[in-house]
Amino acid sequence: MFGMRAAPLPDAITVALAGGEQRIELRRNANARRYILRLPATGGDPVLTVPAKGTLATARDFAERQRDWLAAQLDRRPDAVAFAAGGMVPLRGEPHRIVAAGGLRGLVRAETGSGEALLQVPGAEEHLARRLTDWLKREARQDLKQAVDLHAAALGRYPSALTLRDTRSRWGSCTADGKLSFSWRLVLAPPFILDYVAAHEVAHLAEMNHGPRFWALCRRLAPRTEEARGWLRQEGGRLHLYG
Repeated sequence: MFGMRAAPLPDAITVALAGGEQRIELRRNANARRYILRLPATGGDPVLTVPAKGTLATARDFAERQRDWLAAQLDRRPDAVAFAAGGMVPLRGEPHRIVAAGGLRGLVRAETGSGEALLQVPGAEEHLARRLTDWLKREARQDLKQAVDLHAAALGRYPSALTLRDTRSRWGSCTADGKLSFSWRLVLAPPFILDYVAAHEVAHLAEMNHGPRFWALCRRLAPRTEEARGWLRQEGGRLHLYG
């Protein structure tokens, strides 16, 4: 019947893989023209995009036909990396080994020992992950404030606030009233990545859009804009695997 809406979809379906049942999230998208199955680089269940008039039956059939592809992608996806003694974590793009330093007091220290970059985390080992995460957030705030201050001075526009979050959908944001927000995980990336994201959001203080004038301004503030955008597309998702 003309104008009828498509039937509601469940939140997810399952398919049988060699390792057992695999949950697949369903998301209807009014702009999608075809069914698309993707595996988020940041972890979590696969996501199947369903067109506006798509049906549950067709979604199930599509997922079944993609089982071999999905199994291969799941096998290749890197595992999450916990913050634990002996583990490796990037700091400003350089791999560091996590060391449980013991002791009751003190701050996390980045240092080099026997030719290897280390993160010495004091305190009880059961609190290591929290203490390291807190320290990384402080380092991220320091780096981002420095980059934002630099680009804001060059532009002559200043933010009203700077906050840190752990969002997976975006690396930074700028509100109409000048509040900037960033992912703390940018401190894990090479410095030119953090610098680009800071410049991108500062540029929004002058151009609240993604038009040609915005991109020209962004490239003036951060000359490695294109390289940074490519890095984030290819490698950014891996930053969410840590913690």
